[in-house]
Amino acid sequence: MPQHQQKQGTFSRFFSLLKQSLSGEEMDFTTGSIRRAVLLLAIPMMLEMMMESVFALVDLYFVGHLENSSFAVQTVGLTESVLTVLYSIAIGMSMAATAMVARRVGEKDPVAAAKAGMQAIIVALAVNIVLAALGFIYATDILVLMGSSLESAQYGTPFIRITLGGSFVIILLFLFNGIFRGAGNAAIAMKSLWIANICNCLLCPLLIYGWGPVPAFGLTGAAIATTIGRGIGVMYQMYNLFNGKGMLKVAASYFIPDWEQIKALVKIAAPGVLQFVIASCSWIFLAELVATTGGDEGSAGYQSALRIMMFFMLPAWGLSNAAATLVGQNLGAKQEQRAERSVLVTAKFNISYMGFIMVVCLLAADPLMWFFTNNAHVHDIAVKAIRILSAGYIFYGIGMVLINAFNGAGDTKTPTIVNLFGFWLFQIPLAYLLAKQFNLGPIGVFMAIPIAETAMAIASAILFKRGRWKKVAV
Repeated sequence: MPQHQQKQGTFSRFFSLLKQSLSGEEMDFTTGSIRRAVLLLAIPMMLEMMMESVFALVDLYFVGHLENSSFAVQTVGLTESVLTVLYSIAIGMSMAATAMVARRVGEKDPVAAAKAGMQAIIVALAVNIVLAALGFIYATDILVLMGSSLESAQYGTPFIRITLGGSFVIILLFLFNGIFRGAGNAAIAMKSLWIANICNCLLCPLLIYGWGPVPAFGLTGAAIATTIGRGIGVMYQMYNLFNGKGMLKVAASYFIPDWEQIKALVKIAAPGVLQFVIASCSWIFLAELVATTGGDEGSAGYQSALRIMMFFMLPAWGLSNAAATLVGQNLGAKQEQRAERSVLVTAKFNISYMGFIMVVCLLAADPLMWFFTNNAHVHDIAVKAIRILSAGYIFYGIGMVLINAFNGAGDTKTPTIVNLFGFWLFQIPLAYLLAKQFNLGPIGVFMAIPIAETAMAIASAILFKRGRWKKVAV
């Protein structure tokens, strides 16, 4: 066959794969090519996670050009750090929902899959009501506790109040997407984030700067825009979940608490939530350590670098989510070897992606940060942070896939233990030692992150090879 015909055939197959991955079909991934299965799941999941990271970048861009830009950027960054606790609950519950829905789908029991998803929603919302109320009431105190100056905290209080008070939309966005992913329909999850982000991109400049009869809300406008955008995304998810056209047919009776099912969900979700709370609290401690050793501008630089880092990292997390769905469905179908091969194939894709991103960050950090801030000191700190953090990107990619493989199997305890030792007994002491005892300040904190992430990826690989995750009952 001539070379040009081979190229046409390759492009034709790729576009066919791309079209299928974005079509919104619910698929059975227990048969067929594993590489194809990974790509069908990974493409919409990567686009979904890219859209999740765009929320923070859009806010960062617009508030970074306000008059009090260092206060504004710091507030957005510290609020995102606090939100990681809520993200932990959302991700932990969505992981439990994905694991149970995927396992039931693998067992060809869509009724049990739908019921498991609805019970997860009940639990997540009950927990979120309490945390949202506390966040709204103690908003200023939270920012001060995170290392913000009192002046900066008072400036940012309306922003964090609106964000935390409306955080139920964050919980639902993650949870509904976890249910769709478990059913093998990653495209709906992706589309909901696209819709939410388009709304946020349109509303942010309107509400921050004002236009016509709409007043300029400044920093507060960013919180209003993001909350409304996410809310519209949730409405789209609900329409697709409850319209009766998908694999999961939802009945009103599924919302009646089933205590046995809730108990099973909590058994999986609790370690899952804990593993991300451990990680997010570690990031909160690091943010506080940077703020106290680097001041408001040092903190703003670090938070800016983290937003850039998460923009590139979240698509890798999306790709690694493919491992969770494939492991869950294949273990449900009693295909342990296929589940393991799925993880290895996903890891190879993620290593390639993160290697490319590492090169981009090393070469483009300087011009990239000028786009997001006009403060020279904030820019210089952010560039140093991006370059140091990128040193561990390949190991981040491996670790993500292995964490999702454990969680997809319902083995949420193993990554929780890895996170506890890696973050709290290694990363935090190392960051404190380098920042304060060796007087490296924020640079010491930046260095501790890739060192700890590399050690955790190696530990996860050893535990994965032992294979205990294959035997977990869900």
